[in-house]
Amino acid sequence: MMKKGILTRSVIFSMVCALCVVGTTAPAFSGDQPIKWKMTSVWTPTISLIEADRHFAKTVNELLKGTLEIKFFDGGSLVPAMGVFNAVMDGTLQAGGDCGVYWSGQNSAFGLLAQCPLGPSWIDYMVWIFQGGGWDLYQEIYSKFGLVYLPHGVIPPESGLRGNKPINSLEDFKGLKVRMSGAIQGMVLKDIGASQVMLAGGEVYQALEKGVIDAGEFSGPGIDWGMSFQEVTTYWAAPGWHQPGTVLGVMINKKEWDKLTPNTQALLKNIAMANFLWSSTFWEHSNITGTKKWIEKGVKITRLPAEDIAKLEKFRNKHIEDLSEQNPDFAKVAYAQFNFLKDVEKWREISSPFSYGRNQVLPDLEKIKSYIK
Repeated sequence: MMKKGILTRSVIFSMVCALCVVGTTAPAFSGDQPIKWKMTSVWTPTISLIEADRHFAKTVNELLKGTLEIKFFDGGSLVPAMGVFNAVMDGTLQAGGDCGVYWSGQNSAFGLLAQCPLGPSWIDYMVWIFQGGGWDLYQEIYSKFGLVYLPHGVIPPESGLRGNKPINSLEDFKGLKVRMSGAIQGMVLKDIGASQVMLAGGEVYQALEKGVIDAGEFSGPGIDWGMSFQEVTTYWAAPGWHQPGTVLGVMINKKEWDKLTPNTQALLKNIAMANFLWSSTFWEHSNITGTKKWIEKGVKITRLPAEDIAKLEKFRNKHIEDLSEQNPDFAKVAYAQFNFLKDVEKWREISSPFSYGRNQVLPDLEKIKSYIK
């Protein structure tokens, strides 16, 4: 059995060394004293999504000791979650852990960089980001706000909805008040007769308990269990079509990034890549153990039929095309993501059932492409 902490230190160190190509003899830092950063997160300590941010900061401190030191502050201790973006952008903080959907009001493309209903799976995101050109798009969109972005984690498929009413079909959504994040998700809920209620993660438990919402989602089975939703719900409506995969990352102030040597920048990029692997496996393992707990608790699991998933996909496509027309940045990200899904179709079909993700009915790629400027 692997001892606790081994992955954090020796394995991550080996991965980073193997990944990082040092093409210069320049020192990793440009002074006798280490550069010191402050970093926070959009997640509070009660939400285990914060572990990706903590692990990133810890690994940087272990591997870049004497070069760069990150003092990590739990979410909410320095600025509110919605204030992290501006705090890093204006240099109040040097770095901040995020989920791009939080900044959709700044640019709708941020939401798509984080997640898409019925869209890329967590493995799709991983391949697209590191091999399919996705990395450059994150830099392009975040750089418009003076930020560098290091994707450092991806959340596997989310649970679905938790509540006290069975949801066996789209008909059962009519009239429901549903806590679900994401602008496109809200549009799809409206299409099927439900209303979206926007709540912070820490407010979902009480809203379910008091009946303010009929159903709600937050994350995977392990995280949902850790937030005690099993105390106030009896039904689990699967699958988590609203978020098949969700990318998290670290925003870094561009001016602070430019103070680092190329070697240090390369190491940070590869630490983030190694952290991506650590966090995704951490959460997926949590989903496995969490599911066992939900079943032992006696949760009643319902599941939408394939024909209803197909209807949701049609609604999703319409909104993707409409949002692409409104924002060329959104169109650029949408085209890149869905064109990747189109490219992977044949291989996914051939390798099925030993593949990953699923082939989809895609939005009109040529229409989306026409909106890119």
